[in-house]
Amino acid sequence: MQRAKVMVAARGSVLNPVLILSKAPLLSIGHGVRTVTRKSPTTPLPAHRRPLVNAGICMQVIRHASTVSNGAILRRTPLYDLHVARMGKMVPFAGYSMPVQYGDLGVGESHKWTREKASLFDVGHMVQHRLSGPGAGALLERITPASIASLDQHHSTLSCLLHPVTGGIVDDTVITRLGPESFYLVTNAACREKDTAYLAEQIDEFTSAGAEKVDWETLDGWGLVAVQGPLSAEILGGILTEPAEVKLKELYFGQSKFLRLRLPSGEASTPVLASRGGYTGEDGFEISLPPEIVVSATESLLQSAGPDRLRLAGLGARDSLRLEAGMCLYGHDLDDSTTPVEAALSWTVGKDRRTGGGFNGAETVLRQIKPVKDGGSGVSRRRVGFIVDGAPAREGAEIVDAEGNVIGKITSGCPSPTLGKNIAMGYIKSGHHKAGTEVEILVRGKRRKAKVTKMPFVASKYWKQAAGSAPA
Repeated sequence: MQRAKVMVAARGSVLNPVLILSKAPLLSIGHGVRTVTRKSPTTPLPAHRRPLVNAGICMQVIRHASTVSNGAILRRTPLYDLHVARMGKMVPFAGYSMPVQYGDLGVGESHKWTREKASLFDVGHMVQHRLSGPGAGALLERITPASIASLDQHHSTLSCLLHPVTGGIVDDTVITRLGPESFYLVTNAACREKDTAYLAEQIDEFTSAGAEKVDWETLDGWGLVAVQGPLSAEILGGILTEPAEVKLKELYFGQSKFLRLRLPSGEASTPVLASRGGYTGEDGFEISLPPEIVVSATESLLQSAGPDRLRLAGLGARDSLRLEAGMCLYGHDLDDSTTPVEAALSWTVGKDRRTGGGFNGAETVLRQIKPVKDGGSGVSRRRVGFIVDGAPAREGAEIVDAEGNVIGKITSGCPSPTLGKNIAMGYIKSGHHKAGTEVEILVRGKRRKAKVTKMPFVASKYWKQAAGSAPA
């Protein structure tokens, strides 16, 4: 399958020269440049390759898959053939054919394997961007509430792309500084078209107003794999060409480094960007891979670690793991009408940004951060976690008070394989949001007792300098 790709300029997770299989024209945006990519031809999956999974853990993923018609043309990540060869059960997700689970482990088993050993997730459907140029930092401070100016090189921050005025979340993103004028961003596959239009408009407005040049590149055709679990550092360290020089013990959560990997051929890869972190609450790494080594680098990880330490994991386990970790899924727990404050993401607003403002939606977000008693507006709803009795509460289930008044709605829910309880997150009316508050949730027409609970539901095990609790 041929991929068309053109480089424009920097971003930062996995960099280096892009393999250009066929050239596409560049489109000028103000003083900046963006990539125009010609889509590769894809073929709809036959019915036997689209099995449904009876997994109570991941009903959201299955519902999402069902909204895609059988005739839809789905994208494939560079690892598609590897998934099929290893008994991956492929389903439509965010416009891609993605593995929901594999034949060797059920969803619950895969979840527990990740918590106890390590799993490899293909997250190549996520969109990787590079932003570079003298105006890149200022642009990011305009479209996100992050403190970009103080972000150190090879450090990352979770943030949100925000709408002007309303402060609604366009998408959540991880931003990594690769150099003084070079950044790497990862955004969600389901928001690809929306984010592309948003970034194009924001860059155009920014540069048309006389700001400095910004170059933007989308790394289509690149791979992104996540190795997650307590054995992750040991496994990654096993294929480094220079393990003594890398010192993974000194690479902490939220930091990144360019590494060379030993490929199955024995050759060393070009430097690839490895970022310590992930979506599961476990220690781990996300590794950005150029097109020519996506498959070989992934095979190297799997072969070196062996099936006793590392297994492939799919969307099913990824969803239950991220929910236990209290992580949001865009389109479910976040959307264009929700602000960072409502979403319990006020911590993404940098301290200096709270006084200086200057970002999209600051007039709304900064008022919401300030409580009403201090002259602010506060918020009328908040994202919280729940422990639910009886049957699990799914997305859309209504939250009610003792009198039966609707006071909120569930946005994600599943049984927790780690806790053996039903967990959920959702939005609840302010005043009912404190941990320990008892409420009821309507599940299949029946009231189920539930209690507001702090997140994460399962303690995170990130490798942090102060804690030093994860393996390396």
